Amino acid sequence: MTAFMAARHAADKRLKDAIFGASAACKEAADKYGAAAVTNATIGVIMNDDGKIACLPTVEKIYRELSMADVVTYAPITGLPEYLKQATLLTFGGKIPAGYTAACATAGGTGAIHHAIENYAEKGQDVLTSDWHWGTYGVICREVGAKLKTFALFDEQMNFNVADFTAKVTDIMSRQESLLVILNTPAHNPTGFALSDDDWEKVLEIFKEQAKKGKKIIVLVDIAYIDFAGDTDVTHAFMQKFAGLPADILPLFAFSMSKSYTFYGQRTGALVALSSAKGVIDEFNEISKFSSRAAWSNINRAAMTLLTRIQNDKAVFKAYKSERNALYDMVKRRAAVFMNEAKECGLKPLPYTGGFFISVPTENSAAICEKLHNDLIFAVPLKPGIRIAACSVSEAKMHGMAEKILQAMK
Repeated sequence: MTAFMAARHAADKRLKDAIFGASAACKEAADKYGAAAVTNATIGVIMNDDGKIACLPTVEKIYRELSMADVVTYAPITGLPEYLKQATLLTFGGKIPAGYTAACATAGGTGAIHHAIENYAEKGQDVLTSDWHWGTYGVICREVGAKLKTFALFDEQMNFNVADFTAKVTDIMSRQESLLVILNTPAHNPTGFALSDDDWEKVLEIFKEQAKKGKKIIVLVDIAYIDFAGDTDVTHAFMQKFAGLPADILPLFAFSMSKSYTFYGQRTGALVALSSAKGVIDEFNEISKFSSRAAWSNINRAAMTLLTRIQNDKAVFKAYKSERNALYDMVKRRAAVFMNEAKECGLKPLPYTGGFFISVPTENSAAICEKLHNDLIFAVPLKPGIRIAACSVSEAKMHGMAEKILQAMK
């Protein structure tokens, strides 16, 4: 009797997730030594200083007030219309750039990324993102039959590496007629980096040069952590640069409720599109609806309803925003402790401007993280370095961590 039943294209699928592996090791240590003794820098959710997962009180209140009909009724395949309207407004910080827009509700930000790769990357061809990136990009590419390629995110001065980005785009476009580029900014996972306005000007100029040659560029901006990157007017300002782009350049945005609403497990997000051509948006609507039906049919109606009720009630929204900003300030303080102490002791993390994570480049991340276990510190070993979750480590426990990482590296 054969022990292998999977189709040939699926038989060698194996998920090796460093994040959940590190989290499991942390849990084992917490069970043995007590949670208070352990520093959990592995998990990408906001934990209060008492070590319990944070949930915005307003979100919990509105969720508990929903009727069972709001919870159990099917939603339209593309999402509730009011949710799509609000998700689009939130994506652009309340000021939608000139052009045609559309949105499709997705199973979290991950679902938005899936739809973008599934529908805008040619099978067997390259998708481009930075060398420091969320590993699930590669998993989705593999799942849908695309290949993930990378450019160096940082140059020697620790600025956005425009030269390598240009070289990689040019190289891939010498072989392809279209290219999907994924840029996770601001509050990049796993570094906390953000492209500047000047960086975006250069990126878009590169795209325009390719469009002049008759090439098609789709840029997916992953904004999952944008509400933990700073003031809304500042963090969303770069999106106005996408107004009036040639029709051969299609900006897409992966919107997520997970972080901004502390609603990780409800898996609700949206893929938002902006184009100067109505036909491109009409096509987006059709193919997104098709892919949603094929993947999950429809998504969480309760979460979509919750978002619209928060956004449409001024008093509720004010309370929600105040609570969310308090969490942002808490994460910001934690990150500041690490970055300041890193500077003092000589540890050199990557540039951080906001978000859940800080990263330290090293060639021996697995060995260093293993060494940190002796101090009951648990971080995530990535191929290019170590990821520290500022979102999950209390300010008190953040003190001294930079020095201990430096000593482990030595």
